[in-house]
Order: sequence, then C-alpha cells, then structure tokens
Amino acid sequence: MSVRILWGVGGATSLSLGAVGIVLPLLPTVPFLILAAFCFSRSSDQLHDWLVNHETLGPPIRDWQEYGAISRRGKLLATLSISAVFCLSLVLGVKDWVLVLQAIVLTAVLTFIWSRPEG
Repeated sequence: MSVRILWGVGGATSLSLGAVGIVLPLLPTVPFLILAAFCFSRSSDQLHDWLVNHETLGPPIRDWQEYGAISRRGKLLATLSISAVFCLSLVLGVKDWVLVLQAIVLTAVLTFIWSRPEG
C-alpha cells in the first residue's frame, strides 16, 4: 500500500472525527481538522486545498497554520467543553486520583489554549 494512501486514510479519518465533533460537544473539531489538513497535504493537493479553502472549515485551519492562533470563540467553547467533562467526572464519582490527574492535564490544555494568539 502506498504511503500517500495511508496519509489519505488518515486525513479522511481525521476529517470524519472533526465532522462528528461539530455535533458532539465533547469531541474537539478543530484539532482533527488541522490533522486532516496535515495528512491531506501529504496525500492529495486537491483535498488539502478544498479543506483549507472551505468556507466554514477553512478559517480555523488557516488561523492555526499562519499564526498559531485560536479564535476567542474556539477558546471559550474549549473551556466550556473541558469544564463540562470535569463536572461530569465529579457527578459520576470518579476516583480522587483520576480527578487530580484529569485536573492537571485539563489545566495544562487550557493554559496552552489560552496562551495562543487569537485569530
């Protein structure tokens, strides 16, 4: 199997997960779209150009590629989703050590997200 085909499968899988993330609030959309663009850049110029220039899906990808930026809306949605996940863990009575680990990881993720410039 060709390496280009593997990159294409990776891009299609990432794009599919990103599309699912549009309707499922706990699944991130933009990271999967960025990964799809990366994979498509190695497999198909046509698919890469379509995704990056897409009216709806393209702007966050271009913001990341050009400036390493995340929009204010994206930051707020990520914060809301991360908070919801942590609250769900609390409600479900997840073990204390898991909550501590989750709090550390999610705080690091939020620190990274909020340290990025805004697109």
